[in-house]
Amino acid sequence: MNTDELIASSKEYIMNTYNRIPVVLVKGEGTKVWDSDGKMYLDFVAGIAVCNLGHSHPRVVEAICKQAAMLTHVSNLYHIQPQIEYARLLVQNAFPGQVFFCNSGAEANEGAIKLARKYSCEKHGPGRYEIISMENSFHGRTMATITATGQKKFQVGFEPLLDGFRYAPFNDVAALEKAITEKTCAILLEPIQGEGGIKIPDPDYLAQVRKLCNERGLLMILDEVQVGMGRTGTLFAYQDSGIEPDIMTLAKAIGNGYPIGAMLAKKEVASVFVPGNHAATFGGNPLGMAAALATLKTMLDERVVEHCAGMGRYFMAALEHLKQKHAVIREVRGKGLIVGIELTVEGAGIVSRCRELGALINCTAGNVLRFVPPLTVTAEEIDQVVGILDAALGEVK
Repeated sequence: MNTDELIASSKEYIMNTYNRIPVVLVKGEGTKVWDSDGKMYLDFVAGIAVCNLGHSHPRVVEAICKQAAMLTHVSNLYHIQPQIEYARLLVQNAFPGQVFFCNSGAEANEGAIKLARKYSCEKHGPGRYEIISMENSFHGRTMATITATGQKKFQVGFEPLLDGFRYAPFNDVAALEKAITEKTCAILLEPIQGEGGIKIPDPDYLAQVRKLCNERGLLMILDEVQVGMGRTGTLFAYQDSGIEPDIMTLAKAIGNGYPIGAMLAKKEVASVFVPGNHAATFGGNPLGMAAALATLKTMLDERVVEHCAGMGRYFMAALEHLKQKHAVIREVRGKGLIVGIELTVEGAGIVSRCRELGALINCTAGNVLRFVPPLTVTAEEIDQVVGILDAALGEVK
C-alpha cells in the first residue's frame, strides 16, 4: 500500500484516540527516521522521551534478537534471569529497594497507588488512603491515574472519578501542606511536569516535599515515567535534589522502545505486597528485560547521561539565542534534554511547519513546544533543528 492507502486503512480500522500526523514512519536509526515515502526527519520526539539511545541502537537490537531466539515469555510463575539481573542493576543505580515490573507508566503509577494505600492501611489502619497529586500533572489514562492527573481535560466524560485524590498547586509547598488532612497517605508528583508544559520547580522543591512527608508520616511517590533514565542529565531526576523517594515509577525509556514499566519502592514499603496483591502477566518478561538490561548497561558504559547534560546546555543556549530573535517566544525552559519553548501563540502550526522542513517536534499544553530527542543527539543535529525552528518561527505573522 502507498502512504495514502495506509493512512486510509488506519482511519478505517483503528480507533480514533490520537490526533495522528499524516505521516507513516517505517525506519529509524539514531536520531533519524524515515517515512513511507522515503523522506528523512530529525526526530526530536523520540517516541515521546522513549528512545533515549536513539532508534535501533545496535546493542539493544542484538539483545532483543538473542533473547527472542532463546525465550520470549514464561510468566512470573517462575524466576526470570534477565529480570533478576535488571532489577539488581536498577536498584544499584537508584536507591535500595525492590522492583515490580509491568508494561507502561500508567500501570506503574496504578501499582504505586495500590502500594501506598496498602502500606498506609497496614501501618496506620483504615481511613488513611488519600493521595495528593499536583495541579497540571499527568499520571496516565487508567481510571485511577486519570483521577490522579490534575487536569480536567483528561477526566471529562469518565465520571464518576475514583474517591481518594486531592490536588495542590505544583511548586508550592505551603499550599501542599494545607491540602494534607488526616486521610492523607501519600504525595504523588512529577519532578518536572512534562505533559503539563515542561514546568520545572524551584531547586529546593523536592527536598521541601521530602521534609514535609517525613514530618507528617507520608509516602513520597515520584513519577519519573518521562524524566527518568537520564533525560534530565542525571540518571533519575530526583538525584540532584539530595533526597530519595519512597516509591518511584518508571517506563518510557526503560527498554528504548520495548514497552516496559517499573515501580521501585523501599523495602519497608514494598514488603506489604504479598502474592495475590498485584500482578502483570507480561510484566518483566524475558524479552523486555533483555532490552532493558542492554539499554541501562549501554547508558552506563557509554556515559550517555553525561552527554545528555552537555547537549542539554548546548541546546538551551541555542534556544535562548532564538528567543532574542523571535518575539513569539515567551520563555525557554528545560533540564538536560527535556526542553520546552512557551509561545505567545498556539504551537500546532509551528510543529507542522517544522515537520515539512524535516524536523519532528511536539506541542503540549497548547502553546509549549516540547523537545525530547534521543540522549545521543549531536551538536550538529541540534544545530540543524534549531535552524529549522528558526525558519518556522520566522514565518509566524
